[in-house]
Amino acid sequence: MKLNELKPAPGATRDRKRVGRGPGSGHGKTAGRGHKGQLSRSGAKHRPWFEGGQMPINRRVPKRGFHNKFRRVFQVVNVRDLERLPEGVEANLDTLYEHGLVGKRLQPVKLLGDGELNRAVTVRVDKCSAKAREIVEAAGGTVETVL
Repeated sequence: MKLNELKPAPGATRDRKRVGRGPGSGHGKTAGRGHKGQLSRSGAKHRPWFEGGQMPINRRVPKRGFHNKFRRVFQVVNVRDLERLPEGVEANLDTLYEHGLVGKRLQPVKLLGDGELNRAVTVRVDKCSAKAREIVEAAGGTVETVL
């Protein structure tokens, strides 16, 4: 069997629905659009959140509290997670990403002090808690923060 010989299983595909081709097709006249109204017209569009002129839900719901639009969201790495890195590797954003300790390359990383560390590790992160710095330095490593 070759790639060009592959085809879908029998009954897996259907013909395209051809609308507006007369009454015998079952999709003639209004072509499945119903009668009148915005969506029966050609070129008709409405945004998914449009509610027909009713006050939209994002305006109906009361807003409370303070929402800081300058808030920085950090990816959290604990000291115990550094044990999963191989010996002699600097723990920076790229190596943490490659070893699956963080999920995003563009979001800043903060090191927290949960767990223990049994070997010296060089760490370069955006932020670090005081306890995490204490644990890493007690194990003989160094912590360098960017922010």
